[in-house]
Amino acid sequence: MSSVLVIGDSEFEAEVLNATQPVLVYFWAEWCGPCRLMAPVIETIAKEYGDRLKVVKMEVDPNPESVKKFKVEGVPAFRLIQDGEMKQSAEGAMNKQKIEELLNKGLVTA
Repeated sequence: MSSVLVIGDSEFEAEVLNATQPVLVYFWAEWCGPCRLMAPVIETIAKEYGDRLKVVKMEVDPNPESVKKFKVEGVPAFRLIQDGEMKQSAEGAMNKQKIEELLNKGLVTA
């Protein structure tokens, strides 16, 4: 079973903006090669950080509202959101260490 929750625009407010813990939003696309490479890394992050972070996955094409709101210009894209505010942001394929650095910067205040 996946630790990553797949959501759409209609669930974004409830699952991300109103979440009681920080949320890593992973924006991806079916046609994106680097996104497929990121999938196992995202699963691992979700398992390892599960006690202090929620990880959600959102496909960009069917969810234009969230893509626009969080200024996603390319995929894969990552947004760390806490208390309804974006704390960290990155775009492009990254290794696990880079994602952990992004999270550790953003989760310091968590």
